[in-house]
Amino acid sequence: MSIKLDLSLSIRIILWIVLLVGGLWLGLRLDRSYFLAFQTPFFRIVSFLLGVVVFKLSLHAAAVGGRALAKYGRVGNIPRGQTNRLVTEDIYSCTRHPMLFGLVLLPLALALLMGSPSFIFLIAPIEGVIIALLMIIFDEMESRMKFGKEFEEYRKKTPIFPRTTKCYKKLFIDS
Repeated sequence: MSIKLDLSLSIRIILWIVLLVGGLWLGLRLDRSYFLAFQTPFFRIVSFLLGVVVFKLSLHAAAVGGRALAKYGRVGNIPRGQTNRLVTEDIYSCTRHPMLFGLVLLPLALALLMGSPSFIFLIAPIEGVIIALLMIIFDEMESRMKFGKEFEEYRKKTPIFPRTTKCYKKLFIDS
């Protein structure tokens, strides 16, 4: 089964890749000039291990959201990656954008894996905010256009970000 990429999704993927690659490049450049004190084996090892954990959490969040979309979001024979039903079940009952967490955490995971202090403390947080804003703007706009009043009702009762420990557990720990 093929995945259909629309223009909006293609733009998001390109921006996301540019942010990750650009952030890594800028982080490594800044590290050579300003953050040599952090370039110890201890920092690198701890950073790498934290990076592995954050990367796994990131992938898990994306997978949880993706599985719920695949299970509840497609009625009939439509291309993979597309939805024709507003998903409000499972993880989507406590957050409107569960896969967003995976995307927001990826710059931090990459920064930690690379052991780049400027990427970890400066660039990754900025990129995380940019990715979150872009995803929310695109997703909210597309959902509003696609599902209309049904999405507006869902939006009123379901927060963008999880608010409960149960929801975070479901997003990052439960299978």
